[in-house]
Amino acid sequence: MVRIVAIGGLVLTIASGVISTFELFNGTFLVGALVSYGLAASIIVMRIDAFHPYSRFGLANTVTLARLLFVCLFAGLVLELVVNRIAMPAALAWFFCALAILERLLDGLDGYVARKLSMESPFGARFDMEVDALQILLLSFAALMLDKAGAWILVGGALRYVFLGAGMVFPPISSPLPPSQRRKIIAVFQGVTLTVLLAPAVTPPFSTLAAAVALALLIYSFVTDTLWTLRAQTRP
Repeated sequence: MVRIVAIGGLVLTIASGVISTFELFNGTFLVGALVSYGLAASIIVMRIDAFHPYSRFGLANTVTLARLLFVCLFAGLVLELVVNRIAMPAALAWFFCALAILERLLDGLDGYVARKLSMESPFGARFDMEVDALQILLLSFAALMLDKAGAWILVGGALRYVFLGAGMVFPPISSPLPPSQRRKIIAVFQGVTLTVLLAPAVTPPFSTLAAAVALALLIYSFVTDTLWTLRAQTRP
C-alpha cells in the first residue's frame, strides 16, 4: 500500500515539475502540489490499516488516489494565484479546466469499482469524500482569485470543514448519515459548476449567478443533513 502511495508521489513530482516550467510559474506551484500530497499521503498511510480490511490497496482506492493527484495540482495552482497573483492566460486556464474535467470524470468511478469488486471499506468511502471536499475548497479559491465570484464563494469550500469542526464540539452532528441521492446530485452539481468556472469563456455575471446557485443548493444540503442528525438524537 505504501508503495502505491509512493508511486503516486513520483507521478505527481514529474507532472508538477513539468507544469511548473510554464512561463508564469515558479517554485511556488511545485511546493503547493508536493506539500499537499505529502500531508494527504501521511494521513492515508496512518489511517488505512484501521479502516481498510484488505491486504491490497485496491483498484477503487487507486482511482481515488489518481483524483488526489489532480487535486494536488490545483493546490499548486491556488498557491500560485494567492502568493504571486499571476494572471492566467486563456490557454493555461483551459488546460486546468481540462484537468478538472478529467478529475470529475473519475469521480464516481471509484465507488462503482469498489462495489463491483466487493472491496468497499470505511477508508475508501472517507478517502473519496475528503478528496471531493478538498477539490471543492481549492476550486472555490481558484474561482475567487480568477474574479469569477466574490469572497462568499469560499463558504462552499469551507462547509465540509465547518461541519467536521462542529462535530468535534457537538458529536451528535457527526453521526453517520443515511444514503442520499439529493446529497450526491448536489455535490456533483457543485463540482461541475466550479469546474466550468475555470473556463475563460465563463465570466460575470453568469459565473457569479452559477456559483450562487451552486452554493445555495450546497447550503441547503448541509442544513438538511444537520437537521436530520439533530432530529435523530431525539428519537426514542
